[in-house]
Amino acid sequence: MKYPLIEPVTQEYQRPFWSVMIPAYNGTKYLEQTLKSVLVQDPGPDEMQIEVVDDCSTKDDPEELVQDIGKGRISFFRNPQNVGLLSNWDTCIRRAHGHWVHILHQDDLVLSGFYEQLRAGIQKESSVGAAFCRHSYINEKNECLFLSLPERETPGILTDWLQLIATMQRVQFPSIVVKRNTYEGLGGFCTEARSAADWEMWKRIAAHYPIWYEPQILASFRLHSSSESSRLIRTGANIADTRKAIEISRLYLPHTISQKVTTQAKEYYAIDAIKRANTLINQDDFEAAIAQIKEGLKCSYSFKVIFFLIYYKVIFFLIYYSVLWVLPSVKKKIKNS
Repeated sequence: MKYPLIEPVTQEYQRPFWSVMIPAYNGTKYLEQTLKSVLVQDPGPDEMQIEVVDDCSTKDDPEELVQDIGKGRISFFRNPQNVGLLSNWDTCIRRAHGHWVHILHQDDLVLSGFYEQLRAGIQKESSVGAAFCRHSYINEKNECLFLSLPERETPGILTDWLQLIATMQRVQFPSIVVKRNTYEGLGGFCTEARSAADWEMWKRIAAHYPIWYEPQILASFRLHSSSESSRLIRTGANIADTRKAIEISRLYLPHTISQKVTTQAKEYYAIDAIKRANTLINQDDFEAAIAQIKEGLKCSYSFKVIFFLIYYKVIFFLIYYSVLWVLPSVKKKIKNS
């Protein structure tokens, strides 16, 4: 498996500790909040690079907003042409010249103390390749919907983290910072993993480096409706991409845990697809529900998965729709005989 090359920084000048890189595309609705959440924690240009990396937006004017909010403190870079989400993440890394890279999306937030607390942990353990904190999930109104799972009660290096992160996605972008040397050693985001490329990256890092965890809630990941996420769900691509990411990680997972966590991950996301299908059925979105079920069962059809099919009565939905699909063809054959 080849990953995008991330070359080392070659500049001779004094490098900042942080590079806060903000990928942006076609939307400034939350960008002001995102930028301000960083600026209130700004230790100065000697310690932090802040840059918005725009993927050749075709609407709004992110550069004007950056100039207005940043007052010269935030740099702005626009790709000459649209390169897509994953390539823009790699562009962010390549343009980062700090020792630690924080990719903060245009609609997410960091909370007070994020950089200070994570830096304190990082400097205690120089061997770590990444560090992250507990985070909240918020809606369009900044209301907290729920919290990420707690990984440990006190700050420190996580034990058995690889088995946990290889089984399910537990980390969102605003909560994690990665040492630039880590990206240089492991490469950029895997295009084959598509929408699950972030999860694949966190697994890859965990397979090669210790990870620092801060239990304070210091970042917020925004959940909101978008045409892209809706498309992924309607086609089942969200689960298909996840299944691909699971297969990719088998290449670097230790053989002692590879088979076990792969089976667990596939079972987990099969059940996740069934749960989502149940929600979609209740919303009368049967096409999307079928897509979720089909892709989910490609992940696993273990006894536990079958149990959830029955528990959520999804199996009866499948039987009902199978009859509806088969009956017209049967009638046609009888009529033609």
